[in-house]
Amino acid sequence: MTKKQGNNEIYISVDVEAAGPNPSDYSLLSIGACLVSEPDQAFYVELKPVNERARPEAMAVCDLSLTTLAERGLPPAEAMSRFAAWVNAEVPNGQHPVFVGFNAPFDWMFINDYFHRFLGHNPFGYAALDLKAFYMGMTGLCWSQTRMEFVAERYLGGRPLTHNALRDAQDQAEIFRAMLREREGPSSGQGCA
Repeated sequence: MTKKQGNNEIYISVDVEAAGPNPSDYSLLSIGACLVSEPDQAFYVELKPVNERARPEAMAVCDLSLTTLAERGLPPAEAMSRFAAWVNAEVPNGQHPVFVGFNAPFDWMFINDYFHRFLGHNPFGYAALDLKAFYMGMTGLCWSQTRMEFVAERYLGGRPLTHNALRDAQDQAEIFRAMLREREGPSSGQGCA
């Protein structure tokens, strides 16, 4: 699979860790991203929290500290500027970045909010490719069978996500590449990969 996807699309796997379930009340804590086709071409940043609100269960999952991030995280405007610059550097003129995520609505919600709040625009536009929905459509399975535990068993040998945003973005890229290969099969001559 080459860097170029489809006619003019570059798939970028994105994962975030956040202090809670929504960006209006909770902070985006870290962003990991990589090219789906070349997962070693990656981006990672930790952000200063915008407030002190946090859900204990969210903090336990991500194993990040609001106190530590307040000291060493990047200010959100700088973090989003760096992320936008990375996306723009990876996507040649005439190409379009496609945000890819596992449960993309959650990750995209934070990324979109922070891009608009701190930069005034989102380089990904207004859409995201959700791997759960892609998997459901590809396999015909029901929604409850699209949880990561099932998908990881099929494509990652049962390896769970780490909740490190970069490592999870790279694992998502691996999952998506496997899905695309499976979807296309040996006899398919069509597709966007």
